[in-house]
Amino acid sequence: MKFSGARLSGPAQKFMNQALLDKIESEQFRKEPADFAVGDTVRVHTKVVEGDKERIQIFSGVVIGRRGRGLNEMFTVRRISYGEGVERVFPVHSPRVDKVEVERKGKVRRGKLTYLRKRLGKGATLVKEREGREAVAATPAEKA
Repeated sequence: MKFSGARLSGPAQKFMNQALLDKIESEQFRKEPADFAVGDTVRVHTKVVEGDKERIQIFSGVVIGRRGRGLNEMFTVRRISYGEGVERVFPVHSPRVDKVEVERKGKVRRGKLTYLRKRLGKGATLVKEREGREAVAATPAEKA
């Protein structure tokens, strides 16, 4: 395929393509971004189509990772179902994801919680709950 006229080459071409892609992607973004982080326990409301009917299905669990950037951003939720670990990956900006409710904020020290896969029972779902500064400051006063 031949193009006539002046062409951009090198870094200028890549910058123009990226700007064009960002413009197109910006229309697809979710209007109200979900505010959650790795370690949080969330309830993901997904739209499921069965025949001609549509219903909402809830998947509840711990967010064990986030990846991607922009429209390609995804997060992984893990839960234990009938003694078996189940993980689902959801796109953040998907129209199939109705909403993400945060049940509990978690306090973690790393970006991906893959170590939860090796744990069994309560240890597989337990992530420390995030505390506010007031609660931490009040603890030493209670001991005195």
